[in-house]
Amino acid sequence: MRTIAHVEPQDNWTLKVTFSDRDIRTFNMRPLLACDAFAPLADLAEFKRVRNGGYYVEWASGADLSADTLYLDAQP
Repeated sequence: MRTIAHVEPQDNWTLKVTFSDRDIRTFNMRPLLACDAFAPLADLAEFKRVRNGGYYVEWASGADLSADTLYLDAQP
């Protein structure tokens, strides 16, 4: 199973995600900011407080994304 080795939030509301297999992908969060669950992340400081849970990333607001979502919906 693919896990997240490292996640790095960028200033343009993207996440640079390095997976356990060393694949690096960029996930664009901007479209999700319109959803209630992700709206608090429109604050760049809050967005940058992302935490790596291995199988997911999460924020203090309760928003989260699975490793599979990040992998499948990101750009290599």
